[in-house]
Amino acid sequence: MKQRKNGLYPAVSEELAANMKSGWADTELRGLEPIPQAAETARRRAALSARFPGERLVVPAGNLRTRSNDTEYPFRAATEYAHLTGDRTEDGVLVLEPAGDGHEAVLYLMPRSNRENGEFWLDGQGELWVGRRHSLAEGEQLLGIPCRDVRKAAGELAAPDGPVRIVRGHDAGLEAALADRLDEKRDEELKTFLSELRLVKDDFEIGELQKAVDSTVRGFEDVVKVLDRAEATSERYIEGTFFLRARVEGNDIGYGSICAAGPHATTLHWVRNDGPVRSGELLLLDAGVETHTLYTADVTRTLPVKGRYSELQRKIYDAVYEAQEAGIAAVRPGAKYRDFHDAAQRVLATKLVEWGLIEGPVERVLELGLQRRWTLHGTGHMLGMDVHDCAVARTETYVDGTLEPGMCLTVEPGLYFQSDDLTVPEEYRGIGVRIEDDILVTEDGNRNLSAALPRAADEVESWMARLKG
Repeated sequence: MKQRKNGLYPAVSEELAANMKSGWADTELRGLEPIPQAAETARRRAALSARFPGERLVVPAGNLRTRSNDTEYPFRAATEYAHLTGDRTEDGVLVLEPAGDGHEAVLYLMPRSNRENGEFWLDGQGELWVGRRHSLAEGEQLLGIPCRDVRKAAGELAAPDGPVRIVRGHDAGLEAALADRLDEKRDEELKTFLSELRLVKDDFEIGELQKAVDSTVRGFEDVVKVLDRAEATSERYIEGTFFLRARVEGNDIGYGSICAAGPHATTLHWVRNDGPVRSGELLLLDAGVETHTLYTADVTRTLPVKGRYSELQRKIYDAVYEAQEAGIAAVRPGAKYRDFHDAAQRVLATKLVEWGLIEGPVERVLELGLQRRWTLHGTGHMLGMDVHDCAVARTETYVDGTLEPGMCLTVEPGLYFQSDDLTVPEEYRGIGVRIEDDILVTEDGNRNLSAALPRAADEVESWMARLKG
């Protein structure tokens, strides 16, 4: 065990070492029920096995990352690993070993801290320091996969025995151990397949996404109730308020919360959240709770800090709302993925022409993409365990693909008038509006998972008034 350079106890006496080995109760957990998604993770592994017959497949969870000196960032398991196993602990490695016509799954995990050598109380990751881990036997019961000691993984996997693929970027040690047998292109094919495996969500995943959205709705309500305190402090109060809900009801936030008040709303990914919150201005809140199973919501509302929109704010808000309505209406099975984006962009381009901010006709504006000066981003993305889920899927199956029941995506048009944009009237400058909801493709159309959060301007104002009492 590595001793701290300036630790107050430079050594361990033989008497203390002997004392620490004994007098501990048996805490092994027996008769554990499998995790709720065990059947789903098994089906996902079967699909992976069928895609790459005869090849060893290695999917790491990732390792702890140093934040500063001897402190680490909170660990979040790699999406591919968690999707295939349901496990969320650091250092784990899923291996699919070729066997017969398919594969046998093996999960390498850290076992319980060793009490004989003192690891449990002397090592910085021992259970008296960071908490108890599941034993390998407990892991097998929970996850439905045979478990081995991960400290043996590199040696066992380095044996030259057939083709190997690994999900890169999560475990440098494993990649180094397998370096002479890996091929970057083949590994990218593995990651692409696992990304596409998440395009259509099963019933368990849909349930988790709904949980994430429901908690997110409550987080937005929390924020509205404390807007007066945010005015007295800063955007940080909003960030902290939403974070409390995420940690109480979920694992974490699914991404850095955007708590953008006033002109900060025109910065798409404003996550500094250190600016003032002023009555009369707008608050663009883009935030999502991540569940304990690592599924995240992604919802945006643009709220009047004082509870009522000004005439110009409402005009811009209503335009974005109309665009979102058009986008949501285009989400249905059999539609092209791009359809909802095109529908929303057409509405926004039409409004910009009507307001005299850009020269028409609308078809010319859309052909040249001239509306993008003020709309900037795409109108949505896939949603799941990653806020931008399935990101490395092939273009033909994602952006150029067709919507299917079980897909979940965001619809989030916006208009952003920068503070220094001299091409628009002065009163527009510094106003940013985005409305975002999480939409599930169903057999006969779509379902708005975040429908419990008001969207229309009148509904937003009434909702805020009710929450503020």
